[in-house]
Amino acid sequence: MSNSPRPKNPGERNRDRNKKDLGNVSLPPKTHREKKDARLNREPGPETPAGGGNDGIPQSSPFSESVWTTDRFDASTHVDQMTRIESLARERAILVGVYPPKAELSAEPLDELAGLAEAAGVEPVGRLIQRRDKPDFTTCIGKGKVEELALLIESNDANVVLFDNDLAPGQTRNLEQTLKVKVIDRTELILDIFASRARTHEARLAVELAQLEYSMPRLKRMWTHLERQAGGGVGLRGPGEKQLEVDRRIAQKKITALKAELEEIHARKQRQVTGRKWSRKVCLVGYTNAGKSTLLNRMTDSDVFVKDLLFATLDTRTRRWFLPGWGPVLLSDTVGFIRDLPHHLIASFRATLEEATGADLLLHVADAGNPDVGNQIKSAVKVLESLGIEEKDTILVLNKIDTAEPERLLALKERYPMAVCISAREGSGLGELTQAVNDLLSREFLTVEVEAPIADGRLDAYLTREGEVLDRRYDETAAKAFFKCRLPRHIVDKLTSRSDIIVHGAPPREED
Repeated sequence: MSNSPRPKNPGERNRDRNKKDLGNVSLPPKTHREKKDARLNREPGPETPAGGGNDGIPQSSPFSESVWTTDRFDASTHVDQMTRIESLARERAILVGVYPPKAELSAEPLDELAGLAEAAGVEPVGRLIQRRDKPDFTTCIGKGKVEELALLIESNDANVVLFDNDLAPGQTRNLEQTLKVKVIDRTELILDIFASRARTHEARLAVELAQLEYSMPRLKRMWTHLERQAGGGVGLRGPGEKQLEVDRRIAQKKITALKAELEEIHARKQRQVTGRKWSRKVCLVGYTNAGKSTLLNRMTDSDVFVKDLLFATLDTRTRRWFLPGWGPVLLSDTVGFIRDLPHHLIASFRATLEEATGADLLLHVADAGNPDVGNQIKSAVKVLESLGIEEKDTILVLNKIDTAEPERLLALKERYPMAVCISAREGSGLGELTQAVNDLLSREFLTVEVEAPIADGRLDAYLTREGEVLDRRYDETAAKAFFKCRLPRHIVDKLTSRSDIIVHGAPPREED
């Protein structure tokens, strides 16, 4: 009998090759959260890699310690595995846009995409625009443009292509196979920016949910060294599930859990907003990088983070703003909008936008210095309509007038005659804006006479704080105090609900 080893079958050769390729893969050390999850034997959290023997992933797998991902790259090699874990930062990109022939475009239609690229840490090094009735089914752009794009990539030493369109999974795959570089569409780029900027627990959950929902149709099996997962007991043994099916089940389970957690946050936000119903609420909305945070800082003397960058902040900030001659109101800053904002993000950030939903007045801030400000205003209005809050009282605020050309500013004033022009950075026009807010909120003011026990010393201070006291008189014989004052309707309703106070001249009380 020969002592020579038997030849290996293809499966064994692939297995050994995978072991050799992945033998030197250095895996990141476990975090404290991961150790805690393993110690408690519970389901992995947001920072914990899925796997480790669960859902058909063997403990001995070379990827059992790696971060589970919905990457659309084949992760059978170390290079592909690390490609999507690394950020887009420090890469060189070619910008591509496909638009209908009759679409109205600005002078530089890819400027916004360039701003998004810079916000993601990518350097734009080339641009390519194509006009066509509808995107190509296989590659979005035509065959000739694909060849032109390949030459642009080579001549500019680019390693990523950014599309100003949403791509189907098949289009992305075909382009990557042809161009041999990463291809990122508009939605994925925005998600990458949001993921890098999310700071609060709520924002991180919202971004993670949006990323998972975006990635679900783009899942690609990671465990290509495995054929099928054998499983089941007696009567259940068979070919088993493909790893792709396991990955989809993991992703769907995670999506369900995130939605439930965000729903709890949304309900808590609603309670917070409802709890402030006795305070007037003003909310800053508008296109990203229009200067909302700068205006919040200027009006409330706060120190919210400000930077000339798209989506510099994602979280809602609320500060107390004292209106002269009116009283305190709550001024909130919300996440900025953008053209074709991914619907996944709108749904995920529903709790973050709850402040805008419950506001009494919206300040729609627009960048007067941007040549495309008209389309930006339309895009912001479109997002407000999708949230169902477009019918609220709104003041259009044209910010950054110090950067606008005189001719453009004059044209904007003619187009939006009711707008308030300001420069939040320089402080000009803020008095006019304050007066406009005061006038709108004062439409609900009522002139009434309040009769209360003379011993109620706190009432005078309360009325002064919440409105304007026009006259005071006291009847010591009857032990009564009388205040003639102008008060917001909701304060009048609150006073009429008290049994020890009589409000003269008040209309029927509004139902809560």
